Amino acid sequence: MSDDGKDAGLVAMITSILGGNKRAETVTPPPLTEAPPTAPANELEPVEPPALDASPAEPETTPEPAPEAAPAESKPAEAPPKIATTRDGKQLLPAEAIADLVLGELRKMENFPATGASVTVYGYRHWNAMITFAPFSTTFQNATRFRQALPDLVFKLRRFVELEI
Repeated sequence: MSDDGKDAGLVAMITSILGGNKRAETVTPPPLTEAPPTAPANELEPVEPPALDASPAEPETTPEPAPEAAPAESKPAEAPPKIATTRDGKQLLPAEAIADLVLGELRKMENFPATGASVTVYGYRHWNAMITFAPFSTTFQNATRFRQALPDLVFKLRRFVELEI
């Protein structure tokens, strides 16, 4: 399973927990097995660029046929790695993953900027999150509204996610 598929599943789980699906875009994971395309054997002779200097003509050589491509070996599907959990059932995630979850939830809010927002997760046992905005990425009123919504999101996520150190 690719990382995008894992991320999409984790985001869907957190979204269902937090109860917000109004503006969520549907994310479809990539197909699990696709054979890479194989190039057909080249039966045409390669074309050489014309020589710029007047050198004597070299005898033509016939190119060796390209070896046939070996059939792609199918790899068995690997079992997804186990998600680390604490004794009380919380998932252990690194700060970057928690920041992505928080940012994903904030992006569902109306007028949230597409670029220029950054979430930092800090702390240990009782982790917290901080949001910063690049200049001119949003208005002061909207930034205040997003900052006021952040503690509620963090409170809800703390019940299900623990910061991995």
